[in-house]
Amino acid sequence: MTIYTQKAGVNTATLGLMFISGCFATMAFDLWGQVVSPGLGFANLSPHGLAKSLFGALGLPNGDFAGYFMHFYLVGLIGYPVGWLFVFKPLWDRVIGTDVHWLVPATLYGFGLWVFAIGGITAIAGLPFFLNFTGITWVALVGHVLYGIVMVAVMVWLSRSKV
Repeated sequence: MTIYTQKAGVNTATLGLMFISGCFATMAFDLWGQVVSPGLGFANLSPHGLAKSLFGALGLPNGDFAGYFMHFYLVGLIGYPVGWLFVFKPLWDRVIGTDVHWLVPATLYGFGLWVFAIGGITAIAGLPFFLNFTGITWVALVGHVLYGIVMVAVMVWLSRSKV
């Protein structure tokens, strides 16, 4: 099954792949950040809070609904999967090649998501750089890497081919 092609663009199979893999990855991220991590005595992630801060810094409505909508739908189901399928993975394949197991680029992609979200978006939202490297920073690192791995694992499983 072809997941996407450069000429054809996004098709319904690609959209389904993005939404399903993004849903599972977001659930894994939230399970880690809001159940497992606090249960182990570490920080509790609140990604909708970062989204609310970003909206507020941009002068947009920043209620709870807006934060959750941004976190789950715009980022988890659309933004991060698009980044993988149409930016990171094609660049990876062109520069590194396709002979590397999917786990390696998926892990690096998750690390990049962490740098983007906790290093970049927090600064735009007016929060401290990398949240001052407090406990939430490291819980977010694990969460973003987990997101990348789960998202790509689901894509690979659903497509039954290299993604």
